[in-house]
Amino acid sequence: MRHFLIVLISVFFVNLLQGQDVGYLIREGEQLEKDKKEADALKKYQEALQLAPNDIKALCKCSELSGTIGNRQPDKNSKLEYYNAAKLYAETALKLNADDPEANFAMAMALSRISQVTSGKEKIQDVKDIKSYAEHALEQDSSHYKSLYLMGKWNMEVASLNIAEKAALKVVYGGLPSASVGAAIAYFERCRKSNPNFILNYLDLAKAYKANGQSDKAIDILNRMSKLPPKTADDNDFKAEGKKLLESLL
Repeated sequence: MRHFLIVLISVFFVNLLQGQDVGYLIREGEQLEKDKKEADALKKYQEALQLAPNDIKALCKCSELSGTIGNRQPDKNSKLEYYNAAKLYAETALKLNADDPEANFAMAMALSRISQVTSGKEKIQDVKDIKSYAEHALEQDSSHYKSLYLMGKWNMEVASLNIAEKAALKVVYGGLPSASVGAAIAYFERCRKSNPNFILNYLDLAKAYKANGQSDKAIDILNRMSKLPPKTADDNDFKAEGKKLLESLL
């Protein structure tokens, strides 16, 4: 009996220390993200997964950062390598909790990235699944700003598909899904309300207003965007793109 208690107490303290280590690594990763050192942050989250393979937060962080870093790669194959890793991390998180909003967003975002570099049936199926996962994330958390942004992006992209792509999407859905610039604007505005400092959302909202013939609102959004401090390694590039767009509208 005494031996059993000693073993039980030992296991308890090992698990406690492991949990503290995982929490420490995740906090380090979050700080590195704030410092715009995303490749280093990804390594910290991967270290956390070595200790706790079922940590959903670490899995979602690895998925999101893999997609972000992959988006900066110079060629399709390099991008796909990161995007497929992002999808795998998201799949693992969803197996642990199919209703977790971050896990659903991570999968939607990974598929969105993959759809940018694929075509044909795979792209069309991804377009359908992006919406399903993003909507499920919003069912769990209606103010999940990243999923709101992604739904805005989905509406813009589906509304701009060519005739052949729309025909293929109609077959997959059994009818053409409802998508419009107006719906995109509504999602982007909800995202802005949920997170007023998300710079990429401002850029795409301005583009949506421009596409909708509302240049005055696009100008207002871009002016607001120009005053926001950069939060991610890509934000200065987004702001530079926004500046060019603003100059074209004035």
